[in-house]
Amino acid sequence: METEGHHETTPLIAIDHITKRFPGVVALDDVCFDVVAGEFHAIVGENGAGKSTLMKVLAGVWPDFEGRLILRGEPRHFTGTRDAEAHGISIIHQELNLVEQLSVAANIFLGREQTSRLGFLQETAMTAAADALLRELECDISPTAQTGDLRIGDQQLVEIAKALSLEADILIMDEPTSALTESEVARLFRVIDRLQSRGVTILYISHKMEEVFQASNRITVLRDGKHVRTLNTVDTNPREITHLMVGREIENMAIGDDRTPGETLLKVESLSLPWTGHARQWRLRDISFELRRGEVLGVAGLMGAGRTELMECLFGTSVEPPLGTILLKGEAVDFHSPREARRAGIGLVTEDRKRLGLFSQMTVRENITICTLVESVTAGLVSMSRERAAANESMDLLGVKSAGIEAGITSLSGGNQQKCVIARWLRTNPDVLLLDDPTRGIDVGAKAEIYKVIDQLCHKGLGIMVTSSELPELITLCDRILVLCEGRLTGEFTRGEFTEQALMEAATRREVTVV
Repeated sequence: METEGHHETTPLIAIDHITKRFPGVVALDDVCFDVVAGEFHAIVGENGAGKSTLMKVLAGVWPDFEGRLILRGEPRHFTGTRDAEAHGISIIHQELNLVEQLSVAANIFLGREQTSRLGFLQETAMTAAADALLRELECDISPTAQTGDLRIGDQQLVEIAKALSLEADILIMDEPTSALTESEVARLFRVIDRLQSRGVTILYISHKMEEVFQASNRITVLRDGKHVRTLNTVDTNPREITHLMVGREIENMAIGDDRTPGETLLKVESLSLPWTGHARQWRLRDISFELRRGEVLGVAGLMGAGRTELMECLFGTSVEPPLGTILLKGEAVDFHSPREARRAGIGLVTEDRKRLGLFSQMTVRENITICTLVESVTAGLVSMSRERAAANESMDLLGVKSAGIEAGITSLSGGNQQKCVIARWLRTNPDVLLLDDPTRGIDVGAKAEIYKVIDQLCHKGLGIMVTSSELPELITLCDRILVLCEGRLTGEFTRGEFTEQALMEAATRREVTVV
């Protein structure tokens, strides 16, 4: 296939009848397409379609597969990621692969440390090189900062800098903007433009149609492990691509029109969260609001606004004890741990799925039932049949795609992992469910399913708080939206007042300091 503006006779990469099997699952089924040198080639599909698996085959993560991978006209079978990197292929994974205890610079050069002739680490040189890479990304992260202290969005930028340090001529990006703000996404695309001007070929996985259509030359659609079509971007549109991804039309979402919020479940008065040692002094300052039974309350704001910190205060996991008053069903509460919050009727689906949401060594069944094992206990022993029934019930409710409840949780796609985390908290029957960016890295079809589940939970009487970096998502889901800027509440909007412009204006309404 040839893209307008590209006239290569031999493709840079040919995916030739590639099949990849896992126990009980055919993740890739006879996939064939090619990639032209220098193009921005988008790979799209629902969660579980095989996108990440295919990119891991190409990057040497999965060396065991059927079919052929042809690179620059020569068949290649990489033995690992180092082998792929030696042939000019670098990958930015959807799930971050950083060592939190090391500095940013140490992570960027991990496994490729610069040393002197005597074998001593050249830390000054690596710090300077890391600083240059971070400046190329136009971000102000310190190369000497400990990676674990960074928010997930900044960690994602470190992962991108790590890939850029390899100076690969084929760069695979698997959902690189899933935790980035709009301004950070714009910066990343400026970097991509510069890379393409140097001849770098970009393979780009994203669920965000605006990104796909902004920059791609061609779009390849995968569905259920099979290649559906590869199209020139100029010859298609988001509606057609979405239809090819899901095999059906996604109806316009009409959610929440018939909700009738009830009594106040959660009341927050003058909530503040200190920021010891920081010039701003407060992560959150003087926040007051109410959440009613049967409503969805959104929390909008740019990165660093305090969305996650607010959720953590309500769940008893904040970095410091908050000040102010939190009333749950009329009773003052002061949680010191997630266990106390869960027992009182609050559940939290965290922003950082890999680090804080999943038990990566456990099965799907164990991840779903771990908070409610007591329900499966008979005569002091866990009844496996009851536990399996509970896990299967939750998987059916949320439409989790997997090889079964005994599959390892890490064998699932990112979106299906997130559904399992949501299922876990739904099994606790909470009164208040906190969802911190719950659809990060989830495709359009799965998002629609999650939205419907949230709506059904509201009709059952839950009060739901949800954060999102995507304003259209909040506008679709919410009855009211709170807007934070630098830890302050700068706006509150009801459904009839929602516009992206109004929300963004409130999100950028910084406090004016009078000198």
